[in-house]
Amino acid sequence: MNNIAVIGLGKVGSLVGELLSGLFTVEGLDQKPAQQHSFKVLPGNINDEQFLQKFLSTKDAVISCLPYNLNLTVARAAFKAGIHYFDLTEDVPTTLAIREMAKTSKGVMAPQCGLAPGFIGIVGADLYKRFTRLRDVELRVGALPRYPNGQLGYSFTWSPAGVINEYINDAEVIHNGVRKMTPSLDGIELINIEGQEFEAFSTSGGLGTMCETLEGRVDTLNYKTIRYPGHARLMRFLLYELILKEKRALAEQILTEAKPPVREDVVYVYAAVEGWKEEALAREEFYQAYHPLKINGKEWRAISWTTAASIASVVEMVAEKKLPQHGFIKQEEIPFGVFTQTVNGKLFLAKQ
Repeated sequence: MNNIAVIGLGKVGSLVGELLSGLFTVEGLDQKPAQQHSFKVLPGNINDEQFLQKFLSTKDAVISCLPYNLNLTVARAAFKAGIHYFDLTEDVPTTLAIREMAKTSKGVMAPQCGLAPGFIGIVGADLYKRFTRLRDVELRVGALPRYPNGQLGYSFTWSPAGVINEYINDAEVIHNGVRKMTPSLDGIELINIEGQEFEAFSTSGGLGTMCETLEGRVDTLNYKTIRYPGHARLMRFLLYELILKEKRALAEQILTEAKPPVREDVVYVYAAVEGWKEEALAREEFYQAYHPLKINGKEWRAISWTTAASIASVVEMVAEKKLPQHGFIKQEEIPFGVFTQTVNGKLFLAKQ
């Protein structure tokens, strides 16, 4: 695996290209490239099927860093070209469609390689594999402004369309041993991180395929998004009382203009697993707060580099044949210890 395409050079895609350009020959594609990059970039439209197929014909792998609703176009082109495919989607229907393609794909089909789903699933699996028998698996991630402003306590350092999508779609969980769907923005709990109070609530897609993997093996499995207190109530008002769930483009415009990205952000990653090791009841936890990081002389937001480094690490592992070479890859099947030994995975071990 030598020649890699990165499609969508926004907040994360640009850094994915930078992280991989020292290891592979990288070529970027964006409809309107907005900045200079250390790797070659072409302007182009993915909806031009003939152009996209020609672009991918010289590549060994493609990474889609596009909004969730555009990923399938790239995935189908990668499948047709017989090359490896990676993306960051949290969208469940998109993942299901890609998984169907993976049944007969010549290369790897690996969606959900971002932060959540993605890194949090790798961390959670590393914890639960230490147990003989499981009881609870609880995964939490929050990408937040370090210094919140206003009642919403949020800034859109990540895709507003993706955030709205995961707030509206139902979340898959295992509750009382039963695999089921639950409404997003529900199940609010208060948590304390180093003396700071937060809330966490259900959002869709964060578990990836883990419910399927652990069905019949655990009493409780859930993923919740961490926010400052009061955020869920205000988002529920916006999406449901004002009925903006039916006008996603308008909701995205309002939130983008109201809460622009900030430079100082923080990403909280927390996982807790309870169960039995032999006959003894035990609990294992993982916690880390990630802050902006300087990479190649430029400072990147925490949400950008954690997301980009996560997908770049999986790409490295496939290239080094430390993961399967074709078919669908579940995030919980990726060994945490191998992940953190990749060039980009080591960033998660650096002292913050």
